[in-house]
Amino acid sequence: MVHIIKKGAPIYAMDKRNKPVATAKDGDRLIFEAYDCFEDQITDEAGAFEKLDWNRINPATGPVFVEGAEVGDILAVTIEKLDIGDTATLFTGPDAGVMGDELTENTIRRLPIKNGAIKFSEKIDLPLNKMIGVIGTAPAGEPVSCGTPDAHGGNMDCKEIGEGTTLFLPVNVAGALLAMGDCHAAMGDGEVSVCGAEVPCDITVTINVFKNKDWPTPFLVRDGKLSTIASAKTLDTASVMATKQMVHFVERYTDLTKGEAIHLLSLTGDLRVCQIVDPNKTARMELPLTYLTKWSTEELN
Repeated sequence: MVHIIKKGAPIYAMDKRNKPVATAKDGDRLIFEAYDCFEDQITDEAGAFEKLDWNRINPATGPVFVEGAEVGDILAVTIEKLDIGDTATLFTGPDAGVMGDELTENTIRRLPIKNGAIKFSEKIDLPLNKMIGVIGTAPAGEPVSCGTPDAHGGNMDCKEIGEGTTLFLPVNVAGALLAMGDCHAAMGDGEVSVCGAEVPCDITVTINVFKNKDWPTPFLVRDGKLSTIASAKTLDTASVMATKQMVHFVERYTDLTKGEAIHLLSLTGDLRVCQIVDPNKTARMELPLTYLTKWSTEELN
């Protein structure tokens, strides 16, 4: 069954008390209509910043109650299509991003998207790398702002969460309460300016519930790789967490010992930065699935 999840009443925190806007079942297809991270408030480059309502930043569409999803289960979200708008918005300025301490004025850009590229300037066309910035389930404890990533997912800003990706999220409360938004037409690892190429988007996904799986979440599978994702106050801590989570996969899906598993990651794993500009920083550890010799397509059935 296909469900269209309208964007008219977004949420700004992932919260077990959020009222579901729709109910879906295992195997259903969902289309989330999503605002950009500014809730489509910026329509021009001049004077737009002063008009911003900062209480409406990083909105997510949802949440969706998934029937049969119980605490301890894992929710798989397969991203089938990201149908983005035709204009990307970019912002940076004082106290924003990596260079915020050196900037004295805001820089806002509205860039056209044409023929599969972002027109960055007269001489620079950037290829699209469509991805979802905010995607997660409700945490079991206190609400978490949609601007903050954590163990439930949230604002991970991982550029690998795009078309063709299956993202695995924890079910912390009955029904999971899945929500998403903050899509980008492109973004590099780090998101150093404090945003990507922010766009409104219609997100088409298929959901599946997995039971009795001892998998550290969040993680994703894309293009023959498995990537563990972790968020923490510092990038150092997030990097260690993501690496340890990958060791769990290597131990389970190979015949290697823990010591051999960390050797393997030191030689073939890629530890990468997702973003360094949110309240929690996010890192991922990537490993080709070919090394996980006991992993098979049956794991995803």
